Amino acid sequence: MQEEINKAISILENGGLILYPTDTVWGIGCDATNEEAVEKVYKLKERSDSKALICLVGNDAMLERHITEVPEVAYDIMDLSTKPTTIVYDHPKGIAKNLIAADNTLAIRVASDKFCQYLITKFKKPIVATSANISGQRTPKQFSEISEAVLKGVDYIVSLQQDKIADTPSVIIKLSADGIVKVIRK
Repeated sequence: MQEEINKAISILENGGLILYPTDTVWGIGCDATNEEAVEKVYKLKERSDSKALICLVGNDAMLERHITEVPEVAYDIMDLSTKPTTIVYDHPKGIAKNLIAADNTLAIRVASDKFCQYLITKFKKPIVATSANISGQRTPKQFSEISEAVLKGVDYIVSLQQDKIADTPSVIIKLSADGIVKVIRK
């Protein structure tokens, strides 16, 4: 696993795209602080940059570095969740501008998968985690279902967990600074 992490980090540091297994589905990833790298993801997915992407962080400390104020309820939600949960936060900081939604929010998930945690922790920055498909197409449930366009569009494919079936995207919850909690995807 260490060799895969080192290869992926080398690509991320140079603004490239990786295809990797996340704690939910296979994802296209890049350095979430690099606007040019994020633009490559939008282009590969054929997706408008007005549709925000999810970021993964390795731990609570990294989350707190990139969100101005993490509401207390966010920690309760993460602790009580039985499956990966992405939370949309107000007022992100230190992130590529083209990842931030028009309403100044950002969707972030603290990774629960060991590979993702190690990769992000060693990289020391959040990583984009968007499903490995062209926008509008079905999300692949396993590596073998990923389209040729996506496979050829990334700079590195992580060779771990390629037989894993992952058909459950994360729950998405929006937490507003005013205390309103809204479930976006169950």
